[in-house]
Amino acid sequence: LPRTIPLHFVTEEQVKRDYVNQSVWLEMSGFTGRPGTHCLLPSFDGELDSVLVGKPKTFDTWTLGRLAHTLPAQKYTLADELPSDIATKLCLGWVLGQYRFTRYKQIADALPELAFPDSADQAYITAAAEATYLVRDLINTPALDMGPQQLAEAAQQLAERFGASCQITVGKDLLAANYPMVYAVGQASEQAPRLVDIRWGEATAPKVTLVGKGVCFDTGGHNMKSSAGMKLMKKDMGGAAQVLGLARMIMQLALPVSLRVLIPAVENSIAGNATRPSDILTSRQGTTVEIGNTDAEGRLVLADALTEASSESPEMLIDCATLTGAARVAVGAEIAALFCNDQPTAQALLKAGTEMDDPLWQLPLHEPYRNMLDSKVADINNISSAPYGGSITAALFLREFVQGQTPWIHIDFMAYNTRSQPGRPEGGEAMGMRSLFAMLKERFKG
Repeated sequence: LPRTIPLHFVTEEQVKRDYVNQSVWLEMSGFTGRPGTHCLLPSFDGELDSVLVGKPKTFDTWTLGRLAHTLPAQKYTLADELPSDIATKLCLGWVLGQYRFTRYKQIADALPELAFPDSADQAYITAAAEATYLVRDLINTPALDMGPQQLAEAAQQLAERFGASCQITVGKDLLAANYPMVYAVGQASEQAPRLVDIRWGEATAPKVTLVGKGVCFDTGGHNMKSSAGMKLMKKDMGGAAQVLGLARMIMQLALPVSLRVLIPAVENSIAGNATRPSDILTSRQGTTVEIGNTDAEGRLVLADALTEASSESPEMLIDCATLTGAARVAVGAEIAALFCNDQPTAQALLKAGTEMDDPLWQLPLHEPYRNMLDSKVADINNISSAPYGGSITAALFLREFVQGQTPWIHIDFMAYNTRSQPGRPEGGEAMGMRSLFAMLKERFKG
């Protein structure tokens, strides 16, 4: 039988003290035990005997992320006895590091395997990894194969897998169902706009509602984006992908909640019937919205969905969206921006982000900026009158459509790794999803 090769975490002091017999090999390999490095140790017969891994000061999810695809394709095991939370993180990072997007290009080389220790939470690892793979796959798929119809079909398949109901409202039926801004944004595309509505769980359980921005491609409309700005717009449905991933974790791990997922799925295209700058739309809520810029379309489709979501007064309302470039300027591409109307909830989510190595950074719902959205001809404008604080004014726009006192979280995130890091290959990415799940699990323990 093939031998399982141990991975040993070692400090620089341990290397000097415990591996004297291998000192020549280690020196030739340039391995000192520095965190983030590793060394393959051969046996006397030239086979791979073990792997030394520089031990970090603090283990995190990404400690083994790079080794998961760079080690020789053999089977490995963790030689150290580790607490459950650490073992779970290490194994999850390993699996996330092995993600590949293979829909259009097959990759033949084999990957190394890791035998999970008994202390690792295998059910959580499987759920978190499968949810993350789902998010990455959806985002990485180009709009040619991930338009509003295909996104809705992916949502329906997920619902069917876990015995959830799924209702999809398509095209002009959106007008009859009173989702006028979803229809207005998506009407110029060959693929009709649609609203996905998933329900799962016991009706008497605490209600958690997720809303995801599903703009499958964003040209900017008549306020057309530049070629550089349009290049990654297949990812503009990243919010929808993320709430589907979060919903999958909730259902797969049987969180005791009554779950609802709303996804407005549209393509922001250009045609004779496309929404124009200066048009005035009437929202589901009845609020009139002046279109200051057709490239600020995501907040329009979210507004109708948030109105419906909050009408049921859920105990938690969460929306995820690739909403603003301003958020990327504020916190960069690798941190999700968090807005929240309830500070204890925000603090709980920030804490979860730190614990899960899935960071978020809170930005303020700064009330004095609200008047920047004032319109002379409508109740509100969809863009600010000032060039600053764009992620804040976008969040304030969304807040106008959250009815009642519902605790509301708004995540404005990149949904894309612009560079490859351990466990996080370049491409589509869930950002804040595991943190949201951890916060919900703590809040609704049952």
